[in-house]
Amino acid sequence: MPVQNNKVTKKADDETAVLEAIAAMPDQDRAMGERLHTIIKASAPALLPRTWYGMPAYTNGSKIVCFFRTRQKFGERYMTLGFNDIANLDEGAMWPIYFALTELTAAEEAKIAKLVKQAVS
Repeated sequence: MPVQNNKVTKKADDETAVLEAIAAMPDQDRAMGERLHTIIKASAPALLPRTWYGMPAYTNGSKIVCFFRTRQKFGERYMTLGFNDIANLDEGAMWPIYFALTELTAAEEAKIAKLVKQAVS
């Protein structure tokens, strides 16, 4: 069973890399990053965490579905939550795939959970 053990080890290593990326975030983003990680994992347990361009991301096993990045990544005034084209967010001929985050209240957390669930539906 070496192949299975390698998959388990890779999954654990990927999760560790995501947690390390979150831990390295500036204070104002770290708490939001920890919360986003929890929300995404709870909303879509099938998604696998991994880093993508050094930032936390969540994959369906082959493609990145969603990700978030700190405001310092590109010198922005907000964190960004984004979804890639694999995410099932289509709504008409135009829909948002990036969201600016300045804080997380219960209302934003509920919206994010709903978006993540829809993205993997």
